[in-house]
Amino acid sequence: MKAIVQEEIHQPLVFKEVPTPTLQANEALIRVKAAALNHRDVWINKGMYPGIKPNIILGSDGAGIVEAVGEKSAQDWVGKEVIICPSHNWGDNSAFQAPNYKILGLPENGSFAEYVKVDSKYLVEKPVHLSFEEAAALPLAGLTAYRALFTRAQFKEGDRVLISGVGGGVALFAFQFAVAGGGKVYVTSGSEEKIAKAKAMGALGGANYKEDNWAKRFAKEVGTFDVIIDSAMGKGFNDLVKLADFGGRIAFYGGTRGKVDGLNPQIIFWKQLSILGSTMGSDLEFQKMVDFVKKTKLKPVVDSVFPLKDANSAFERMEKGKQFGKIVLTIE
Repeated sequence: MKAIVQEEIHQPLVFKEVPTPTLQANEALIRVKAAALNHRDVWINKGMYPGIKPNIILGSDGAGIVEAVGEKSAQDWVGKEVIICPSHNWGDNSAFQAPNYKILGLPENGSFAEYVKVDSKYLVEKPVHLSFEEAAALPLAGLTAYRALFTRAQFKEGDRVLISGVGGGVALFAFQFAVAGGGKVYVTSGSEEKIAKAKAMGALGGANYKEDNWAKRFAKEVGTFDVIIDSAMGKGFNDLVKLADFGGRIAFYGGTRGKVDGLNPQIIFWKQLSILGSTMGSDLEFQKMVDFVKKTKLKPVVDSVFPLKDANSAFERMEKGKQFGKIVLTIE
């Protein structure tokens, strides 16, 4: 089969012929129709991720058709269109992942290939209203957003919600989920174009965090928030604390801007705020997320589509950070 292989870090990915996976009893072989990029893939390629090994097929997101299964009990899956849950071995505790938790695409080969194998318990039927490209955009980012918004921040209909850095995969899903769930949703971005796009999709307002004193002006204009979803942390996190309402919940799933300096604890305890870390999600949350997408007929935003052989160009686009939505690879 053809696949995109990372032979070494800091080197371009290689489009090459590799062996088709062979199945164990509990596994299914999926003919991949589309796969999507995540920043995780870029970080692995740059050597900024633990456990990197040579000659790995990256890719955590994939949608396709089940071609074969390793056990008779799973025969019903053959021929079905599926989305792959990338979150494996979550464990029995819903509050956090188990020590042997792993994500598809490292340490095991991922979805940037004509075929990928996974345990059949990580298959979910593709919603019929989604194309393969849209379905492939959903798994990792959608799951991360779902857990941060619904499980950790306990979002409910009518909540006032602020999504920081809208345009990135997870932030955009959190925005779409909050709008579909009946929230009063606002956004921030360093791009006026991305703020305008979010408004066209249902945001009630937005602020450019690159402007001086943006948070103070924004609070005067629109008020404070019940739920804030963030991925950056760093210096700007202090603004989010100020924008949180009494009893507010701030869930974050990343720290791209680094450590938080100068955080005022008095604001946090006086407002009775909850600051909640969140990572990925369980396979049960994945099923709930897909069910929510089916119920609301939500469609993931696809920024751009590249053929598998042009994966390096797709990686370059992600590194530039100009995308609004997911970057997808198609596999013929």
